[in-house]
Amino acid sequence: MVFITKFGRVGVQIARQVRAMPLATAQWRSFHVSCILDNERRFTDKHEWVEMVDDNKAIVGISSYAQEALGDVVFAQLPEPGTELKKDDECGALESVKAASEVYSPVSGKVTEKNGDVENTPALVNSSCYEKGWLFKVEIKDAAEIKKLMTEEEYKDFLSNSADH
Repeated sequence: MVFITKFGRVGVQIARQVRAMPLATAQWRSFHVSCILDNERRFTDKHEWVEMVDDNKAIVGISSYAQEALGDVVFAQLPEPGTELKKDDECGALESVKAASEVYSPVSGKVTEKNGDVENTPALVNSSCYEKGWLFKVEIKDAAEIKKLMTEEEYKDFLSNSADH
């Protein structure tokens, strides 16, 4: 009988812990989701995107809308590593069979790497603008600049509400 009593007490303690778990799980999930959202892709009104890859490094590219508007990209001029950029600086160019477009830096910082694959195979911008077709990586000076850019949802609204994208 003593064993059952001790087991009963242990069972009550476990039940209390289990009831407390959903709260802890909800808090963890909330934290986990907010971490993911901090790394979301942000967009400019000039159709560049930037995505944080760690505390002070980000990847930059052009949006799907921009690559579609350009058409088949045949040439890419990208900023050299070590180049210091300010937000909105012209830092490169993309040329297609029907148009040419400047590339602007969405954030201030120092270029740490350019995508040599895009320079060698510019069509990557068309086939994979968010994965293989990124343009350059930058060590950012002010992470707050990224928060001022449009989220993906805001960018979609911007595109749908703009007559002249």
